[in-house]
Amino acid sequence: MNAPHPPKVAGIDPAVPTPAHTVAPTSPASVPAPAPAPHPPAPGAVLQDRLAGWVSDLTTLHELTERLTRTSALDPALHELLGAGASLVGARRGLVVLEPGDGPRTTLGLGLGRADLGLIETVPHGALPYDTGGGAEIVHPDLLAEDGLDPRHREVAARLGYAASYAVPLATASAGRLGAAVWFYDEPAEPHERRRHLAGLYVRHATEHLARLLEVERTRACMATITEELLPARLPRVAGVQLAARHRTGPRGGGDWYDALPLPDAALGLSVGSVTGSGPSAVAAMGRLRASLRAYAVMEGEDPVAVLSDLELLLRLTEPARSATALFAFCEPALRKVTLAGAGHSPPLLIGERRTRFAETSVSAPLGMLACWEAPSVEIQAQAGETVLLYTDGLLHRTGDPMDRAFARLHAAAAGVPRAVRHDPGAVADHVLRTVLPDGLDAADSDEDVVLLAARFD
Repeated sequence: MNAPHPPKVAGIDPAVPTPAHTVAPTSPASVPAPAPAPHPPAPGAVLQDRLAGWVSDLTTLHELTERLTRTSALDPALHELLGAGASLVGARRGLVVLEPGDGPRTTLGLGLGRADLGLIETVPHGALPYDTGGGAEIVHPDLLAEDGLDPRHREVAARLGYAASYAVPLATASAGRLGAAVWFYDEPAEPHERRRHLAGLYVRHATEHLARLLEVERTRACMATITEELLPARLPRVAGVQLAARHRTGPRGGGDWYDALPLPDAALGLSVGSVTGSGPSAVAAMGRLRASLRAYAVMEGEDPVAVLSDLELLLRLTEPARSATALFAFCEPALRKVTLAGAGHSPPLLIGERRTRFAETSVSAPLGMLACWEAPSVEIQAQAGETVLLYTDGLLHRTGDPMDRAFARLHAAAAGVPRAVRHDPGAVADHVLRTVLPDGLDAADSDEDVVLLAARFD
């Protein structure tokens, strides 16, 4: 039976013994005089070396924590944690497991694929190389030579090719227990005390940062849910017109809305708008304004100017510190006729086989900006197969371009809708969204909401 491997310090090879002499001893005459003994280092030099080591460690720790702090989402932060921890403890692979008490379990690997992570999960819970509920580090300096190791753990370690592991809990007094991180070594090894100390400091900082990011994720999910609940659960079905909507909410929750409301005599009311500000107050104001607009549309929807005038009066009386832009369109699908009015809102876009143009709406102030709002309405006569696209300014603002160039980009995207998808308003909206906001800008973190409402006339 082979003797167990002597453990070594991570990143440092064990000392190699001096080989025995095999040369015959020389005569005393040929032996040179012994060199004088070296002087012991001065106490000041030893202290200086220690201080230099501490400064180097603190500099490294500062750089790693700065990189971690710059992450603003959970996945990049976990990747940064694994990479920085691996460099501190001298490992090459690792994984992190998050198990917050009020959230889903998250597992992420460094140098490990999904299949590898799944294989590790087959180890019995009490024999895992980490403990998400514990409060102490777990060290396995030589797994293959360790007595009492779970057979399944030994099998998984042999299959994945790691011989040692070092795990630390992700837990602090303020953040609670979030999970654990573990790093794997290809050979028997363990980090020495200096590396453990640095890793412990870094992990404590990382745990606090992860706790903040988890709270941000929960807040974003909550705001997105509230916003979606305040918007239509589904669009109505009205003869002669097909509807589709796309909505992207900012991380703090914004005040953009869309609505489609069946009206008497087979008519249809369409609206989009945006309340200033972001966060819970803006979302609540958006919900109140949208509900009020629906009531005014039922009463006098055939006159969009009257609808927006009533909405402006309500906003000025109930929320004098807030303003909003809005556009309301009264559609008669049987006639393919649209009568609309806008208050500080961007003009709708008419998309067809033979033309793509912006509706010529009059310039008007947003609601709540003037003592009394009023602007003339505009009529659009659509052709069969044409789509009227309503949108909010967030679609333009997220491009980062000046407004004239953003409008030009939007027009080019609408004109370039493939003929094969022009019959589907949802496909038209998706094409415009991807073209105007490429590289995932529609899903990127932004204070701007994005709303598109497309109505295709048969």
